[in-house]
Amino acid sequence: MTSSTSVDQITQRRRGVGLIAHDPALSAGGYTLIAPQTADGNVYLIDMQGTVVHQWKMPLRAGRHAVILPNGNMGYNGSHPDSPERYAPWSMWHGGDFSEVTPQGEVVWHFEDPGHHHDARWLDNGNLLYAACELVPAGFADRVKGGTAHHPDEPMWGDVIREVNRAGEQVWEWKAWEHLDPSKHPIHPGFGRYHWPLVNGLDVDGEGHVLMSLRTTAGIVAVDKASGEVKLHIPPSVVSHQHAPVALPNGNILAFDNGNFRSGAHVPFSRVVEIDPATQAVVWSYADEMVNAFFTAFMGNAQRLPNGNTHITESATGRLFEVTPAGEVVWEYILPWFAEYPDEAARKTGPGRLNSVFQTHRYQASQLPWLQR
Repeated sequence: MTSSTSVDQITQRRRGVGLIAHDPALSAGGYTLIAPQTADGNVYLIDMQGTVVHQWKMPLRAGRHAVILPNGNMGYNGSHPDSPERYAPWSMWHGGDFSEVTPQGEVVWHFEDPGHHHDARWLDNGNLLYAACELVPAGFADRVKGGTAHHPDEPMWGDVIREVNRAGEQVWEWKAWEHLDPSKHPIHPGFGRYHWPLVNGLDVDGEGHVLMSLRTTAGIVAVDKASGEVKLHIPPSVVSHQHAPVALPNGNILAFDNGNFRSGAHVPFSRVVEIDPATQAVVWSYADEMVNAFFTAFMGNAQRLPNGNTHITESATGRLFEVTPAGEVVWEYILPWFAEYPDEAARKTGPGRLNSVFQTHRYQASQLPWLQR
């Protein structure tokens, strides 16, 4: 498209990109790993000044995110090229092509599951835990209430959580329809009925329970791996269509609370919450003082840093920032990499030139021994 004006038509970029603010005295410091959704497989490691200090070029665009593993390699979640379209947004949020990559770009482990979507966790024992989905059994969809059907014959997909070992062998599987009571997890009217309950975030707590964020129904559950039973349910009255539950060392759960359809709020806004699972009370939270100034309708994550600060990813706008326990912003950075999704199906759900990112993570220098500083 040829522009008739010299004014940049990308609103987010026009407002400023790169390093916006930094207080070195209060920030935890470190390096941030970023795998933008539309950056054609480029993964960037930036320092606190926003300078790219290391870069990988992967053959596939990011399906979801990248992490640094305990051995210093990168775990990458690429968009599988042969994952069949299951419903309209599928192309934008599936991954399914996993690689462990050295700092020099050598792939030392690879695994594929075209049914993967959203989150995955590279576990300390070397296994990979991830969310996938399958068609729910015949008749089950009739038991799931709520949501908006696009057409009467639209199928419903249900979540299947899988764990595989280094040989690519499945060592654990959990199916939502076998363990979740659909009467307790209705789909919010603002979401379609094509995916229930849409597990968009995973972690493992100190007791070995698998934490799962339920997107379309809202809420977080903790699942016992041995029995498959739900041992904890943080309900929609506490969180609103959240992402990325993280088990903290103190036993609490940190989560990115998107707030798409927040009860009692006249505007949508996001916040980060720390929840005591014993009482289900929010014991710490961050929201902007003008609440709607911090909002992403999709994706997002938060990470507790070694000094007690919290690193936050406001995904849709490519905005990364760090706050103190008192809620003071001490670092802010806007992703400067803008592009459209390369495939038409993804562009229908996520149109425009975007700098969005699923999750980002901060690392200390000690976790990057290969980095020449």
